[in-house]
Amino acid sequence: MLALFLFGKRDQIRWKQNWPVYLISSLFNVFLFYGLQTVGLIYMPAGLFSVIVYLQPVLVGIFAWLWLGEPMTALKIGGLVVGFLGVATVSAGGFSGHVAVLGVILALLTAVGWAVGTVYVKKVGGRVHSIWLVAFQCMIGGLALTAAGSYTEDWSSIVWNVPYAVGLIFGIIIGISASWVVYFALVRSGDASRVASYTFLVPLISVFSGTLFLKEPFTAYLVIGLVLIGISIYFVNRKPGSRAHSSQGTGKLLSEPK
Repeated sequence: MLALFLFGKRDQIRWKQNWPVYLISSLFNVFLFYGLQTVGLIYMPAGLFSVIVYLQPVLVGIFAWLWLGEPMTALKIGGLVVGFLGVATVSAGGFSGHVAVLGVILALLTAVGWAVGTVYVKKVGGRVHSIWLVAFQCMIGGLALTAAGSYTEDWSSIVWNVPYAVGLIFGIIIGISASWVVYFALVRSGDASRVASYTFLVPLISVFSGTLFLKEPFTAYLVIGLVLIGISIYFVNRKPGSRAHSSQGTGKLLSEPK
């Protein structure tokens, strides 16, 4: 869909120069991110899986500090940790059930792949057109996932009904295309770690939507998680004052670019 939308600007693809970027982004942001989590959810409860996957903002903060030289202060570290605790609190209701070691490994690999993909796009973002990048990563990664699905599953298992069609169309337009375009645009325009901190809101919104539309119980976990995630985003995005900054030896040391 994005490729058709951008067809008039196809000269900005620059395939010979940029095909490695499209391929690497497809590998981490689509094939590994969607593929590993789809399989991993078979082996462990969704709540626990979400907690592990949402180590991603913490990993992005670390990788962006190491690879991009983004500042890493004590306040930002604390904010990322608080955000992770908020996700854990919100997802506490999904901790029951069978947990397999393979599921934990797949969840960790999903988080690492997503974090690496985010930092990689930040690093090479100036070389490619952001929307063409999303278009190619979806096409290449989507074809790879379709091939994997065709090999492991039967096409007749798909139930073509109205709910499935609505979900598919929503995913194509909003869930995948629009969300990746906005996410990459934000990552390119600011610190990757600060943008990633807002992804802590995803499991919170998911649980809140279940409460609103599916009549799932509104628990204290949701309220506590909301507070923790709000504090986390504030800490990660807050710029320390010069006096506080100069008095924090550890924070000052960590904030120096590598």
